[in-house]
Amino acid sequence: MPSFDIASTVDIQTLDNAINVVKKEITNRFDFKAIHVVIDLNKKDYVIKLESESEMKIQQIVDVILSRSIKQGIDPSAFDFSKEALPSGKLFKKDVPVRNGLKQDDAKKVVKMIKDSGLKVQTAIMDDIIRVTGKKIDDLQDVIAACRAANLGLPLQYINMKG
Repeated sequence: MPSFDIASTVDIQTLDNAINVVKKEITNRFDFKAIHVVIDLNKKDYVIKLESESEMKIQQIVDVILSRSIKQGIDPSAFDFSKEALPSGKLFKKDVPVRNGLKQDDAKKVVKMIKDSGLKVQTAIMDDIIRVTGKKIDDLQDVIAACRAANLGLPLQYINMKG
């Protein structure tokens, strides 16, 4: 039976490249000359640590991160910018978690959306991916189209398509 997997991963090397480009761009910008800026990627925990002199500077760095990561092919919904920048002495600090892998709640949301669509496919949650199987490849393609149209706010990839 044809099947494919729905995953939500961010390639750490691509993310690292995007962050390195951001660091170069920020250090070369005129409005960041002689200003304390830290942009650090924790590869183990998938967290970007930002540090600067004002909340506005942090927001400018966030904008550059978004534009550079989109150019590198990283979905902007992979970043969780919900936490506010916190003042710490004279500096502002902000941790930006990067979503990697489908959490159980998100996986259940995706499975429910697929079941509600009425397509004749089976779904199974396997750790941090969802396996979708169906009798026809067309059904699987309809599931992919439904997931894209649903606007779930998750960076989803459709991998391991087997006919």
